[in-house]
Amino acid sequence: MGTMLQNMGLKLGELPEILNIISPEKIIEIHKKYIDAGAKVITTNTFGANEIKLKNSNFTVEEIIDAGLKNAKEAIKDKNCFIALDIGPIGELLEPMGTLSFEKAYEIFKRQIIQGVKSEADLILIETMTDLYEAKAAVLAAKENSNLPVFCTMSFEENKRTFTGCSAASMVMVLQGLGVDALGVNCSLGPKELESIIDEVLEIAKIPVMVQPNAGLPRLCNGNTIFDFSPEEFGDYGQKFVKKGIKIIGGCCGTTDAHIKSLVKNLENIQVKNLNYKSIRGICTPTRTVFIDEVKVIGERINPTGKKLFKEALKNGNMDYILREAIAQVEAGADILDINVGLPEINEEEMMIKVIKEIQSILDVPLQIDSNDPKVIESGLRVYNGKAIVNSVNGEDKHLEQILPLVKKYGGAIVGLTLDDKGIPSNAEERFKIAEKIVNTAQQYGIDKSDIYIDCLTLTAAAQQENVKETLKAILMVKENLNVKTVLGVSNVSFGLPNRGLLNRTFLAASLAAGLDLPIINPIDQDMMDTIKASKVLLNTDKGATDYLKSYNNKDYKIPKVEEFKKESLSNIIEKGLREEAKDATIKLLEQKDPLLIVNQDIVSALDLVGEKYEKGYIFLPQLIQSAETVKESLEVIKNRLSKDSFSQISKGKIILATVKGDIHDIGKNIVKVLLENYGFQVIDLGKDVPKEKIVEEAIKHNVKLIGLSSLMTTTVKNMEETIKALKEVNSNFEVMVGGAVLNKDYADMICADYYARDAKEAVTIAKKIFG
Repeated sequence: MGTMLQNMGLKLGELPEILNIISPEKIIEIHKKYIDAGAKVITTNTFGANEIKLKNSNFTVEEIIDAGLKNAKEAIKDKNCFIALDIGPIGELLEPMGTLSFEKAYEIFKRQIIQGVKSEADLILIETMTDLYEAKAAVLAAKENSNLPVFCTMSFEENKRTFTGCSAASMVMVLQGLGVDALGVNCSLGPKELESIIDEVLEIAKIPVMVQPNAGLPRLCNGNTIFDFSPEEFGDYGQKFVKKGIKIIGGCCGTTDAHIKSLVKNLENIQVKNLNYKSIRGICTPTRTVFIDEVKVIGERINPTGKKLFKEALKNGNMDYILREAIAQVEAGADILDINVGLPEINEEEMMIKVIKEIQSILDVPLQIDSNDPKVIESGLRVYNGKAIVNSVNGEDKHLEQILPLVKKYGGAIVGLTLDDKGIPSNAEERFKIAEKIVNTAQQYGIDKSDIYIDCLTLTAAAQQENVKETLKAILMVKENLNVKTVLGVSNVSFGLPNRGLLNRTFLAASLAAGLDLPIINPIDQDMMDTIKASKVLLNTDKGATDYLKSYNNKDYKIPKVEEFKKESLSNIIEKGLREEAKDATIKLLEQKDPLLIVNQDIVSALDLVGEKYEKGYIFLPQLIQSAETVKESLEVIKNRLSKDSFSQISKGKIILATVKGDIHDIGKNIVKVLLENYGFQVIDLGKDVPKEKIVEEAIKHNVKLIGLSSLMTTTVKNMEETIKALKEVNSNFEVMVGGAVLNKDYADMICADYYARDAKEAVTIAKKIFG
């Protein structure tokens, strides 16, 4: 739609969606061209029809969507064609990367969905998503407010990650779990570049996979943006994709009706391939997928049972203590964290939401939501970003009826406890019967075996010594007969006996030999982690003892205790993104060091380390932004201690940032601003849709060395070029860096920019080079 509108003279900065009302004939004409080319689904001109993007227009969301659907209906008269309500990203980053809450995002999408249903769309297409959390909000809004089929696609970059770091596997796990009718990829890349990502999706997706590539990659030609894939080449790749197993195929940026016509022609006699997908067992966050293909550790320490200090932290809302426990467990080797915040003195639901959000703002480890309250479980599943485990259900009918629908709705995995209204059976056979009931009932609710984990329950040897071996026997029976994975809280076995560590690690070894997959343990207990690592060698999952040798070749190998994490430097605090701790650490550091030294030696060095990890793909955008936000807390303390003149000495130089005329997108620019400011640069942000005259005026007024220009739309690259020209005419010493989704190094050179910043970290590198 955007490509066709640009070809028909769409004005720079003009919202395509308002043409539904002011120029409906153009929209209808475009729809008809695609229908005549052979398209079976046309998408409404409503990609950006949300209240955020329309707030400065004279039209409401309802008016735009209603007009968009009327135009589509007019175009398909007497044609065998469906209409998809097109929904794109909101245009603002969700928490914790931005300020838009998940709940607000849901309401924005809900408004669009409700109007789409009223105006009689045939299906809902949620597309070009880069944030899995935003995609989840949109899908929930669609599923909860309509009965229409829901398709959802995300946009990936050449590193096989989205802009925010989401992997293809995480996308499939989450969207499939939420119950979309088709999922896949669109935009950002051409068919050639998308092929490896498509292969990855096809391997694990149980539902139809769709793809809408761009017409290759964009490039500038005589001042105009063109795409390098001809209709013929596009059709050839379409045939290749369908042969691989793609069920729904179309085009995105740069694809005209000619591309679709070629696609249709190439698919005339092609048999759609039905795939035997690879069943996967695992859970995820957007950036980390944990496959349960060998023993994985669930950290048990975020649980108030028997932990006086943790109880006090919950009562006092001491989030810093809780986050420290989370970090310590992950650094000690936990693959998953159990989250239990149930105390009678607090609001468990509110605390569960808060703890999940806070942990996910600094760590990418998947979580296990642990509660007996269905309301708490649902709230946790709703705000969780990824696919979680729910701990737990038991064999009682009432409990199964309450929890299993929630797990199915939110696409989670479930832990089934082998107990019922009669308690925990003493023998393995009775426990197995309960396990079998849970598995069969869960499957009736549509929960796949790959998402069911059975806990055969550990009884204390102090009181029920004869029953300990029944747990091991039950694990063997479950593994051999039910084809599901197993979970076990190991340390219960030693309760009430001396030298608990000895009993714990011995029982752990026996349980692993019986087939335990997910031990719930204290990962900071070195003996327990040593047992896990040794078992992987003996059970032949650590091939060649690679990990074992890596851990123990060093004679000084040692897992740090939790207490050791409390003595960290400001640099480490910034790296971990612990905002609350940054203030106190800075105050203490100011007693010993000059403020300027703190900025240069502690803050900047920490940001450099975080940036290096980001560049190497060890961390992703959420963690990068969290560290930058942590620096803000530290700089605020320093600023308050110094006079205005003294603080100005910390500034490394002034930089102007602006999104050029005609472009209303500023997500990327805002991320660059955050990072530059935290490196000590003074940023003058001129906002979005800024005329070249304004940028020149401000550059002269503030006597800046460096101007950063952003553009997300191909149509506004020309304005970027004209802005650079105007700046250079006034002062040839002005240095200009450019960035944005549609840009690359070749574009930057063509429009005479001095530097191309592919991301926020590169912008910092450029600034440091210019200001020395």
